[in-house]
Amino acid sequence: MDTDGTYGTDEKRPPRAGHVPRPAGPPPPGIPPKPAHAPAGPGPSLADWLRTPRSSDGPGVWMYGHVPRAAEKPQAAAERTLLSGAVISLLACLLVWSLLRNGYVPYWRVPPRLFTPNDWWPPLGGEPLMGSAGDVVMRMYELLVVSGLLVGFGRLGNWGEAWRRLVVARGRVVQGVFASVGGLLTLWLLSQHAVPVRQFVYSLLPLEGAGREQSASLVRSADTAVYVVVILLFVWIALRRHAGVFRHNSHTPDSVESPPAAPGGPDDPAAWPQLRGAGLGEIADRLGAEAGSGRMNDVDYVRIRRAWESVRAEPTRAVAFADSVRGKGAGACVHPSGNRDLPVRAARHDLLARQVLLGTVDDSARNPYGRRGTRLALDPAVLGTSLLAVGPSGAGKTRQLVRPVVESLSLQALAGQAAVIAVTSVGAQLGPDAAYDVVVRVGDPESVYDIDLYGGTTDADEAATLLAEAFVGDVPGLEVRRAATALAQLLGPFRTAYGRFPAVPELRELLDQVPGALGGLRTALEDAGQHVMLRELDARERQQGAHGDPGPALADRVALLDRPAFAGFFDTTGQSRPFSLRALEHPLRVRIDLPERGHADASRILARLLLTQFTFAAAARADRSLFAFLAFDDASHTLTPQTVRGLQRLRSANAGVLLTLRTLDDVPEALRTPLLGAVGCRMAFSGVTTWDGKRFAEAWGTEWVETRDVTHRTVFADQPLTRAIHAFRKLVTGKAVTTDAVTVRQVERERWSASDLAHAVPPGHAVLSLTSVKGERAAPLLVRLVSAG
Repeated sequence: MDTDGTYGTDEKRPPRAGHVPRPAGPPPPGIPPKPAHAPAGPGPSLADWLRTPRSSDGPGVWMYGHVPRAAEKPQAAAERTLLSGAVISLLACLLVWSLLRNGYVPYWRVPPRLFTPNDWWPPLGGEPLMGSAGDVVMRMYELLVVSGLLVGFGRLGNWGEAWRRLVVARGRVVQGVFASVGGLLTLWLLSQHAVPVRQFVYSLLPLEGAGREQSASLVRSADTAVYVVVILLFVWIALRRHAGVFRHNSHTPDSVESPPAAPGGPDDPAAWPQLRGAGLGEIADRLGAEAGSGRMNDVDYVRIRRAWESVRAEPTRAVAFADSVRGKGAGACVHPSGNRDLPVRAARHDLLARQVLLGTVDDSARNPYGRRGTRLALDPAVLGTSLLAVGPSGAGKTRQLVRPVVESLSLQALAGQAAVIAVTSVGAQLGPDAAYDVVVRVGDPESVYDIDLYGGTTDADEAATLLAEAFVGDVPGLEVRRAATALAQLLGPFRTAYGRFPAVPELRELLDQVPGALGGLRTALEDAGQHVMLRELDARERQQGAHGDPGPALADRVALLDRPAFAGFFDTTGQSRPFSLRALEHPLRVRIDLPERGHADASRILARLLLTQFTFAAAARADRSLFAFLAFDDASHTLTPQTVRGLQRLRSANAGVLLTLRTLDDVPEALRTPLLGAVGCRMAFSGVTTWDGKRFAEAWGTEWVETRDVTHRTVFADQPLTRAIHAFRKLVTGKAVTTDAVTVRQVERERWSASDLAHAVPPGHAVLSLTSVKGERAAPLLVRLVSAG
């Protein structure tokens, strides 16, 4: 099981110390490893991280502890309406109780007499004696009536909401002042016997048969107890914190909707219930002990869980899996590099959901209410539709987007779930070399790895297609198909004669029709009796120099790679260690540094070549269980019509591409609209131009919104008294008396206009729309990005 998910290229090569990432030893005992959380602060333990519920109500939602919000904002009453409603209902409550208490409402005291024995009451409707059963029932009935009035009028006047929004929301001092005033008012009402609390307490006292002094003492004690209880009640009201003051205006994204799984319960993920259900209780105990002692991190958990899923798919691996876990614990089924974590994490990750936190949706009216304040994350479900990000230099594309995404997929590669390739320029901050299995530095003599110019294929026609797209796919007026045919007429004969494809200098000589190169190739084919390939070579010689011949253009582009700086690179003789994109079926972490500064044109050719090879290799994989991803730190002048069409095919191949551009002007004009249509996720950083914003606005379309038009009309009075009042009001306020006419309409407007994208996106923010592989969509969201570093 330790070799499950082994990766490599076609040839086996001995490792070289200092260049291939070395295994990191297990963490020291007693020091818990970092789970998927930002390194800036402490996070939960692995067990708590596993037990935290995860839910989602749309693509891009950070699922860790997410609580879905209402789709629409609840309509809250205005503060003036709340205040007037509370005051009017309080006055009405006092009026009704006053009418009842003073006898203006007849027969309201009759109900207690109807449901109690007659001997509890004196004849002719008289008042019962103090302390008698009738007195206790009557005082209890009066308290119930008062309580009912308070509850009914309290609901009618929305006293609770008025207290929270008008008093508590203004601070503890205001809350204390109002509670003190309410307490004093209540004590005064009690002292005046306006509220039958003291009377009810008196009815419960054993006053019958007691002397005058004893009765007076009991009454004083009862009054003191009542006053103390009321004072304590209002002190508690003054000190109480109302957690729901802003329940309609705020949202805690990471609050837990449902309690986590009980530790040690049957559904506790830290106890490995899936293994126990399969009868591997001993293995589950071992892994549970590793998690509890801190020797297991989030990568270990996800990696071993994926290994168990492979065992379920192929039960013959069960014995090897059990032996590996029994012998190595959390280090079982480790990645072929031996690494169990990255050297450093610059972003916050949730490997259980395969997400990386990108930022927080801005709490503004531009965003849908249900997404405001929630956290936004990216995962393979949305990256599988590919992502295009546009923003000027310094907008944070590398720091806030490319590095977090590459880092997340590198962690998933360590867990056996993904293969990631990052293409960047020399010096870009995409993590240390130790975070990658393969680092290719094109043009650096110290680079251990090379690039396979032909993508690992052995078919001459396929190799020719890949090279033609990379070399002349961006040349206007030149057919890539004809260029591929010209290359195939040379690559096929060369491979047949020498058993390999030509290196860059050899290919350049063939395209330039150097007599020595062509003569040697022809002789080798004649000696081998390859007449079919000789006809291919003859056809290439006949087309040389003809009108529309792609040979000269191909030779010029190949010459850009045939430079002294690239000597020793793109070798096909087996003397180097070329990296091939055919290795996407293995959990690889690859970074390719292109010499953008000194060889810009050559770097663009290589970038187009890598993109073309990736679209071909990802779709041609026999095993698509791994998510394959290609990230470009700068995709300027990389896209061609064929690669744009290839982006759409990646969705069904469990693969995706991240493309970043400084401006859409770096893409041919004919490809800008197809590119925005080919990718499922679009991102506009702060500082884009209005021309770029126009393209994004067209891609995001329009939506129906409600508008309110208010018209102010001056009121002209006919009566002399009314005119005098209006004149006096205008003299005092300085404004004429007007009436407002409100018109509500439904209009169709752009979700984000070009001007808004260019001028209304604050620094450190971006507008991002997402589409999942399943077709779920998230409208363009203004996101406050988290800086990784």
